[in-house]
Amino acid sequence: MQTSSKFIAVCIVASLIGLPTLSFAKARGGGGGFSSGARGGNSSMGFGSRGSRTYQENGAKPIEQSTAPRPSTTPPPHQAANNPMTQPTPATSPSWFQRNPLLAGIAGGLAGTWLGHMLFGATESSAKTTDTESGSGSAPTSTSGNSFGFILLLMALGAGAFYFFRRSKQTPEPVFTGLSRSTATRGSLLDVSANSTTDVQDMKAYSVTAEDKSTFQQLLNDIQTAWSAQDVPALRSHLTPEMLSYFSTALAEDHSRGVRNHVEDVVLLKGDVREAWSEDTTDYATVDLRWNARDYTVSTTIPRGEPGYLVEGSEDTVTESIEVWTFMRVRDGQWLLSAIQQH
Repeated sequence: MQTSSKFIAVCIVASLIGLPTLSFAKARGGGGGFSSGARGGNSSMGFGSRGSRTYQENGAKPIEQSTAPRPSTTPPPHQAANNPMTQPTPATSPSWFQRNPLLAGIAGGLAGTWLGHMLFGATESSAKTTDTESGSGSAPTSTSGNSFGFILLLMALGAGAFYFFRRSKQTPEPVFTGLSRSTATRGSLLDVSANSTTDVQDMKAYSVTAEDKSTFQQLLNDIQTAWSAQDVPALRSHLTPEMLSYFSTALAEDHSRGVRNHVEDVVLLKGDVREAWSEDTTDYATVDLRWNARDYTVSTTIPRGEPGYLVEGSEDTVTESIEVWTFMRVRDGQWLLSAIQQH
């Protein structure tokens, strides 16, 4: 048993150590750089943001690393209505005593009267018996009138006390079981339409122009050139801040490993617009890109020609890469790369 516990502990520690490395390797899109090529084509994830469509299925590998918030998992209204877990808890039916406080008070008074009669009636009967046995010549005083009045008094006191007690306990508690998004008032925190950042109904199709396509092709070349030169300022002018953070982190990791990836002589073979749309003042375009390039990685610590200098790929062999890039721009602004997905 002790050996099994140690084994489980070792597995947990190993998984905690290995997870950051695994997730970062996925973020890089493969063995080198952000070009799929022969080494990155087996990547199973995408990264970046595609506006409100970040996590929507578009035929490419889904985006798993993004700063965009994931959509709510709240089921649709027709599903929520049939889901017993989402139904409000029914209120407990009030008891007979809660529904009839006056009758309950009278019943309490009668119970108190009966107890009083059991206590005091027995004493009174005993006193009468004693007087009779003593042979007193005086006639016994009738106490029936006093007993009846005493009973009425006890009933009234019991009913009044019980009614006052019930009134003091009838302060209603706040009930939240029936509160839901469907009953929320306009503008409240539960009002989805007032708090959502992007309304799907506000999206409309965007028509990609020939000028846009030319810009996408130029961005492919400029980004790969800046990547190969490890020119972060140049990358900043072509990427969204989120994408720049991914590229900068990957460059820092390559630098710490003493390697450098090159993607050179990029030739676009085909570019197909997969989808294009607008959200408020922002335009998006997702494009399938297929290109040829020399994609290789070399060591920065070993001289050229020495064993180990070429880490991966070939300096002379051209390889084909296919990726899905999403570009975005604020209206009348310049296009920036906002997401990369594997084909």
